[in-house]
Amino acid sequence: HVQLVESGGDSVQAGGSLRLSCAASGYTFGRSCMGWFRQAPGKEREEVALIHSDGTITYAYSVKDRFAISKDNDKNTLYLQMNSLKPEDTAMYYCAACWYGAYRYWGQGTQVTVS
Repeated sequence: HVQLVESGGDSVQAGGSLRLSCAASGYTFGRSCMGWFRQAPGKEREEVALIHSDGTITYAYSVKDRFAISKDNDKNTLYLQMNSLKPEDTAMYYCAACWYGAYRYWGQGTQVTVS
């Protein structure tokens, strides 16, 4: 049974920083793709930062140079360091992991609010 549990969401002022974590159980990171997504009220879910199966990383244009995704295979944990936060970053943030190349497993989300 795969479980992804996000944490680290909070309410911060613009310009602040947060570090989100996603702890995985029942899932081996290995070379599987993993990523962070977000969804704001009334908007579609969007990709934020992805680690692809070949190890390359991509970011949404809106967060590039402000956010950084990383993972610790030994701890089975995915991270998202978010700096210079803006009100438009306000959203529920989800981590997700792939199964055979497709995002199959999702966490319950952690709320980030920037004012």
